[in-house]
Amino acid sequence: MNIKYINVYNNLVNLTRNKELYKSFKNQDTFSDRLIFFLLHFTFFLKAYKNEKDKIILQEIYDYVFRQLELSIREIGYSDQSINKKMKDYLNLFYSMIDKIHNWENLSTELKGSLLLNYLNNNTDIEFLVDYFDKYYLKLLNSSLNFHIKGVVND
Repeated sequence: MNIKYINVYNNLVNLTRNKELYKSFKNQDTFSDRLIFFLLHFTFFLKAYKNEKDKIILQEIYDYVFRQLELSIREIGYSDQSINKKMKDYLNLFYSMIDKIHNWENLSTELKGSLLLNYLNNNTDIEFLVDYFDKYYLKLLNSSLNFHIKGVVND
């Protein structure tokens, strides 16, 4: 397997492990919660770097990330039939996120919050998360795609 994009994947996993993201959850830190944060981070990543020049690289990153996700689900112990269903569900969730986050920078704080609440627990500190993802997206815009491919980013 090509590990050219392992740093991108590892960066996304590290961001997903940020304990601040889970502070206001009642049911803390389940696989489902982590997966949602992982997919949200990946959605913003793809949004920040989408352009004609990087289209092929982003497709390779997308393929790599979802292959790694599938392998992680297999490691948990799901059967082959369950994995296909789970992957279909996760892909649908991911495409829904892409569709909703497409105009993120043009949305009000309230709309951003309601958008995130579509995917997260209602007990979440939504203002913190809107601010977090605003800063994350800005950070992505201020760094190059190559920066994320070449190394593990420390926050």
